[in-house]
Amino acid sequence: MSIAPVDIPRTPEGRVASPCINICRMHEATGLCEGCARTITEIAGWSQAADTERIRILTLLPERRTLLQSHGVLP
Repeated sequence: MSIAPVDIPRTPEGRVASPCINICRMHEATGLCEGCARTITEIAGWSQAADTERIRILTLLPERRTLLQSHGVLP
C-alpha cells in the first residue's frame, strides 16, 4: 500500500478532491478537458473512483497540461 502525498487537495470528507476548475470544455484534438485535463471517462467516473485511482489520474495531469499548452489551449 502506497501513501499519498500530503499536499493532495482533499474534500471535507477526506477524499481526494477533483481537479475541476469549472472550465468544462473538451478539446477535440486531444480528448482532454481544457480546464482540468481529464478525459470524459475520467470525469464521469470520478465520483465513484477510489482515492488510489484519483491519485493515479492526478499524476497524469502535468503532462497532459503540457500537451494542451502545445495545442495553444493553455497559456
